Amino acid sequence: MRPKNTSSTPSTVLGRQLGDELRRFRESAKLTTAQAAVALDCTKGKISRMENGRVAVRLPDLTAMLRAYGVTAPETLERLAALARKANRRRRQGWWSQYGSVLADTYRDYIALEAVASSIRTFQAQLAPGLLQTPEYIRAVTVASRQWQTADEIEQFVQVRLARQQRLTGEPPLRLWAVLSEAVLLQQVGGAEVMRDQLRHMIETAERPNVTVQVLPFSYGAHASMFGPYVLLGFPEVGALDVVLADNPTGSMWLEQPSQVSRYHELFDAARTSALSPTASRALIHRRAKEYEV
Repeated sequence: MRPKNTSSTPSTVLGRQLGDELRRFRESAKLTTAQAAVALDCTKGKISRMENGRVAVRLPDLTAMLRAYGVTAPETLERLAALARKANRRRRQGWWSQYGSVLADTYRDYIALEAVASSIRTFQAQLAPGLLQTPEYIRAVTVASRQWQTADEIEQFVQVRLARQQRLTGEPPLRLWAVLSEAVLLQQVGGAEVMRDQLRHMIETAERPNVTVQVLPFSYGAHASMFGPYVLLGFPEVGALDVVLADNPTGSMWLEQPSQVSRYHELFDAARTSALSPTASRALIHRRAKEYEV
């Protein structure tokens, strides 16, 4: 799933952690966002965006905020300054920055979050998850999207997706749990040979201890996840909240509110409990792969 135009941009995990601490200090000082904005000579919207982790917190702003909140302990000042520097570096840096010419800002945001996530749970309605795609499958999807025109742009995007897959074998490895509609196995992307190799690759990858793949068969009938794919990203930091990227008819949307994220946890739990077991799913994928043999 490639993020398209979104109604909001995601916050980085470190940025959210910093913002949460700033919010708690502000509330302890019994200041509203409007009052904090006066201290920084900015809008209260900027205060909210910093607290939500949606914009970088510059060190001069951080110093002014903490002064206004009455935070004077040197160790606290240094800890938050270090966190701000690390969060800002994380926003700017990353292997994906070299592909800026072919990646939309929202997709770079997604990769940045995926790079620090500890787990991903996803439901896919029609395409194999990006982390499980073969180069030929990726290339076929990229060409079909018509978002990249030249062979060089297409190849760069293929390399980006392959680089993302290294998280599955890194240390520590990303935990991936994917529930797929049976349509994923039947939608011929790139032709029979590409599909055969894609499904075989999916079976092999699903043998890894950190990867779970389940198939929700057509025979199950209508279900709540059938209206679009989504990704739930979980993070290792204590207290870090999950983030959801959900597709809808007009694009993709980032969701971070606890009530929204909770809803997608319920959707995914319903999908995984309704799907075939991992063993039965691999058997079904194997049968579908044999149907593509030429």
